[in-house]
Amino acid sequence: MSNFAPLRLASYNIRAGLGSDLRRDPLRVLAAVAAFKADIVALQEADFRLGERPSALPRELIESHTGLRALPVAENDVSLGWHGIALLAKPSLVAQNVHRYPLPGLEPRGAVAVDLPGLRVVGVHLGLLRRSRRLQLDHIREELDALPELPTVILGDFNEWSRRVGLGRLARRYTILTPGRTFPSNLPVAALDRVAHCEHLRVKMLTVPRAAKGSHPSDHLPILAEVQGA
Repeated sequence: MSNFAPLRLASYNIRAGLGSDLRRDPLRVLAAVAAFKADIVALQEADFRLGERPSALPRELIESHTGLRALPVAENDVSLGWHGIALLAKPSLVAQNVHRYPLPGLEPRGAVAVDLPGLRVVGVHLGLLRRSRRLQLDHIREELDALPELPTVILGDFNEWSRRVGLGRLARRYTILTPGRTFPSNLPVAALDRVAHCEHLRVKMLTVPRAAKGSHPSDHLPILAEVQGA
């Protein structure tokens, strides 16, 4: 059982700040994140892909613009995340443990799990091929099963176009919520962004504020949820 107050969680593939209008504007992304009024935000594609993978967002402006701080998931001083996955959280939420998982598949992919008081938050960005995604979901489930038990929520870009197949390996342990179509942001046809949670949590999907999606700062729309103990 978990003993924390309800938390607002968001997930957003920010495409390194490149909007649907093909204009790169990190401040537009930060404005969208601020509009979530979330306690925790999982970002995908938060870093550029080349070299040391520098952050796509100005680190020095994140807290002043959003009220959130980057949790320590990066392995160097220039990246915001790991494999492009970053976790932002209210300053009162302190990471107790960070777990980084390289994932199998044809593309370099990873997952990040952070243990907070009473809650484990896992950020994911799965591969483009279903065969790779299935291997990755098996790996994530096995790694999480090996950790000390803690109520767990998984959120991110699952890259799965089907609402019926492809995620069964995760569904064996977690309830998967598909809040709606999120890609592409200007005319969404695919529900790529999802939330999964264990039986010890209750998760309710929330409506994303219009201010967070009106200008399409990315090619994905964000998702927003409230999580609390079951």
